[in-house]
Amino acid sequence: MIHKLKLLLIAIVLPLATCMSAAKNPIPAMLDRIDPGASRKFATEVKADPSGDDYFEISQKGNRVLVTGNNYVSIATGINWYLKNVLRIHLSWNGMTAELPDRLPQMAKPVRKSTSMKLRYNFNYCTYSYTMPFWNWERWEREIDWMALHGINLPLAAIGQECVWRNMLTRLAYSKEEINNFIAGPAFLAWWAMNNLEGWGGPNPDSWYAAQEEMQKRILARMKEFGIQPVLPGYSGMMPSNADEKLGLNIIKSPLWNGFTRPAFIYPTDPKFAEMARIYYDEQRRLFGSAEYYSMDPFHECKNAEMFDFDAGGKAVMAAMKRANPDAVWVVQAWSENPRQQMIDGLNPGDLLILDLFAECKPMWGIESPAKREGGFGNHKWLMCMLENFGGNVGLHGRMDGLLDNYRQISTHPLGRNCLGTGLTMEGSENNPVMFELMAELPWMDAIPTKEEWLRYYVKTRYGRFDNNIYRAWLILADGIYNAPMGNIQQGPHESIFCARPSLDNFQVSSWSKMRNYYDPTSTAEAARLMLEAADSFRGNNNFEYDLVDITRQAIADEARRTYQHTIADYKCFDRKAFEANSARFIDLLRTQDTLLATRPEFRVGSWIEKARNCGTTPQEKDLYEWNARVQITTWGPRQCADKGKLRDYAHKEWNGILRDFYLPRWEAFFQTLRDNLNGYPLATLDYYAMEEPWTLDRTPYPSTPEGDSVAAARSAFARTFQSAR
Repeated sequence: MIHKLKLLLIAIVLPLATCMSAAKNPIPAMLDRIDPGASRKFATEVKADPSGDDYFEISQKGNRVLVTGNNYVSIATGINWYLKNVLRIHLSWNGMTAELPDRLPQMAKPVRKSTSMKLRYNFNYCTYSYTMPFWNWERWEREIDWMALHGINLPLAAIGQECVWRNMLTRLAYSKEEINNFIAGPAFLAWWAMNNLEGWGGPNPDSWYAAQEEMQKRILARMKEFGIQPVLPGYSGMMPSNADEKLGLNIIKSPLWNGFTRPAFIYPTDPKFAEMARIYYDEQRRLFGSAEYYSMDPFHECKNAEMFDFDAGGKAVMAAMKRANPDAVWVVQAWSENPRQQMIDGLNPGDLLILDLFAECKPMWGIESPAKREGGFGNHKWLMCMLENFGGNVGLHGRMDGLLDNYRQISTHPLGRNCLGTGLTMEGSENNPVMFELMAELPWMDAIPTKEEWLRYYVKTRYGRFDNNIYRAWLILADGIYNAPMGNIQQGPHESIFCARPSLDNFQVSSWSKMRNYYDPTSTAEAARLMLEAADSFRGNNNFEYDLVDITRQAIADEARRTYQHTIADYKCFDRKAFEANSARFIDLLRTQDTLLATRPEFRVGSWIEKARNCGTTPQEKDLYEWNARVQITTWGPRQCADKGKLRDYAHKEWNGILRDFYLPRWEAFFQTLRDNLNGYPLATLDYYAMEEPWTLDRTPYPSTPEGDSVAAARSAFARTFQSAR
């Protein structure tokens, strides 16, 4: 028997394909954003396939390249295939434009690719705060193009959720001040939406709500043009923590979340649950319309959740969603204990879509892993997702073998039958493009390659032509830092020690990284050396120069970690001369890193702060948004939450500007205490929060415009780091 969700997909996709040719075609405008006039060089045609699979076919129509597909996302994916495989043009987040030849190479014979992985998801709630809180429409437009070109057809669409809640609470007689005390500021909205905190980062001015409402409407309209199905945030019982006193609701109050007061939950069996849900969906529909998919994660990281009736809770959440749209599907993240088995056992297969959130590392769906669930998700449909990045931290990281092996097993494992597709569920975006390209291409591959085979292709497409030195560099990285092995469950990159609060026993930077050494730290230096060998031939190539800086940055960070260990050993051995030499070298490496990263806007704190300030309409608003931006990447919260709650440095960034003005003073102060101790004084205890908070309140401008030449700076930084090491 065909499951309800599959029937729903067919019901949505086939009519959409048949009528799409009459709707506005978004492909020409997308092509002209890539290269003005490019739309004249392509022809497109929407044609359904009897198999029901997504597909694209590339052929020739006179002087134009014809791209046919079952919908516009498939056609955009086909165009991206042509750009990469025929023109050797690789579009990435930081480079979405290119110069196409006046006359495109003709297709000697048609090329056809298809996939049975009908759903390709994108985003994590955290992405909206760690990467996107200050995006303007121009940046969102590029992102939607990127999604279409990479086959994404099911993204989380969380912009403007706070507008729905403001209207809902206004209807419930909450005052403006009370609403401001509940809804978080721009850089912290994700954790408010996930029921972790209230009010931090606010209050948001009225102009913020107006801008976000308008932004979400533009985003949804563009997604609709492509046929992309947005996943809107649904309602799962969250209410302000004072809803018992204010509204007389029967609520559950959770313990603090890392020092923050959490929102409350309505008992799902309380009749007022349905009333709150109705008001929420009414306001959401009025602002943004209805959706076919709604995202809800009840009991997220909730330590006292056992008092809930999970079965009743799940059914109440589902029933409320179905009243909003009888055909809707509930999208839930599989993370930690969620979704509780008792909650999903009583739900109909086809009504639920589960995101196996960290499936490249800790798959829950049934294969062997530290998070394996016996029986997987039962008869419920699910997506294999790649989390890849936590906190939006800077650093090379990936699990190439794990990703490929886990994906291969879907086709052979009995529980793989319920996999409907893939997902990108990163906490932070705009990093490690190699991993995102690999994940996006997997559903369209005829056969799963080895990483060596795929990297040979990747080098050609990313840089425009093959180079053996670059390929050797990527093989080294793929066998090392991009190949965290099974059993290593660290959350994101091998963190840069520059960003750590100094101590005598530094290893990880953030409290939850679960870092373990798994690669030779000298291997990144060899990869950087090989990239530099090719640098003169690829000067001016945006993708190459970004990767060159990023790989050289990683090599310097790895060398700094080794230098730190030598410095601490010198101190413990009471070797004053060696301590002075190695501590000075560590400081020099940090300054060298800061200078290198100044050459790329992606690695400048000024780019982050500038986006934040540009959201404001008054000096006060600009200052509020800048404070949000500065706090999130440093202390994250006030003293109690930063220190006792251990949130500080969770979203640390190895960026130009913050390296020299925030991280460097911590290290200089730390080394001075050790120096004083070596000279006979008691070892002082540093109050790091007292050192850090002033930077969050400062408004000294940081430029976003790059300074210097990336190739020259990388060559100089490499020589300064590794020749002195010899």
